[in-house]
Amino acid sequence: MLQNRGTNSALSPLTIRKWRIFKQNRRAWWSLVLLAVIVLLSLLAELLANDRPLIVKYRDQWYFPLVQNYRDIDFGGDFPTPADFADPYLRRNIEQHGWMLMPSVPFSFNTVDMEMDQPTPAAPSRRHWLGTDDEGRDIFARILYGLRLSLFFAFVLTLISSAIGITVGAIQGYFGGKLDILMQRFIEIWDSLPQLFILIIVSSIFLPSFGTLLLILLFFSWTSLTGMVRAEFMRTRNFEFVKAARVLGVSNRQIIWRHILPNALVAAVTFIPFLISEAIVSLTALDFLGLGLSHEYPSLGDLVRQGKDNLQAPWIGISIFVVLSLLLTLLIFIGEGVRDALDTRKNRR
Repeated sequence: MLQNRGTNSALSPLTIRKWRIFKQNRRAWWSLVLLAVIVLLSLLAELLANDRPLIVKYRDQWYFPLVQNYRDIDFGGDFPTPADFADPYLRRNIEQHGWMLMPSVPFSFNTVDMEMDQPTPAAPSRRHWLGTDDEGRDIFARILYGLRLSLFFAFVLTLISSAIGITVGAIQGYFGGKLDILMQRFIEIWDSLPQLFILIIVSSIFLPSFGTLLLILLFFSWTSLTGMVRAEFMRTRNFEFVKAARVLGVSNRQIIWRHILPNALVAAVTFIPFLISEAIVSLTALDFLGLGLSHEYPSLGDLVRQGKDNLQAPWIGISIFVVLSLLLTLLIFIGEGVRDALDTRKNRR
């Protein structure tokens, strides 16, 4: 009883009703569960796919290569270079004087398998579950690390661009007048800039990295929610409770933050999953065209390009197609569930 009272006091009845409506949409609910599993697996990528052991016990001493770098001489080698645990001599020394625990997939996203007995790209096998690419790198490991990179990139881009777009739309819609006209003309000119040409120019001058690519896409994605928030503020600013707040002397900042913004966020939050999907597609497309991240990053777009260049190895194209289709489909289903949960007509029922 106490636990239920604490839960009810922490969450409002309206929030509980929205959550129940979302769970009633079984497609959206299971999509959220499956996406959470994918995110969790991608966060544990180092524990699932890595060319370093998880734990090494050598001469009664414990080593943890995932959190600390060790040298070759630490395990009976001859050189003070970083330890290569794929070296047969080093492995034999460890097995003679202890043991080591390798991940389920003993390859990282950039590990080239030098012990293959067939030409690359290699077909799926017990050693490589989804095969290898044309450079001998494990596809499963690259997908696992690439999912984490793409999801993190999409979440950060969506969070920052949404914050900027909501702020600009709120200022436009609340104050209106000449400020709204000037900002609206600026946004129209800004949206008309050729994004692809600018990316080509920037990639020819600088080597694209995670930060530079995030900044470039942020320049063109912050306007996604501006028009929606602006329209919601223009509609709500003339309501009676807003006029009453002005009469009582409430500041504009408090009116925007406390009274109008919660109503505007209802419509904006509905589009968040779709914006995440758009960010993933943008990053994948840029990597596919060679305008995105460099080869030192695990990229889903690079796998798409390799699937196109290696039609004789259909497992590359099929694997990345299934992964991208599943990921984008889950996000779309979640967005539909959020839209239904925030629908005022269903909440009234």
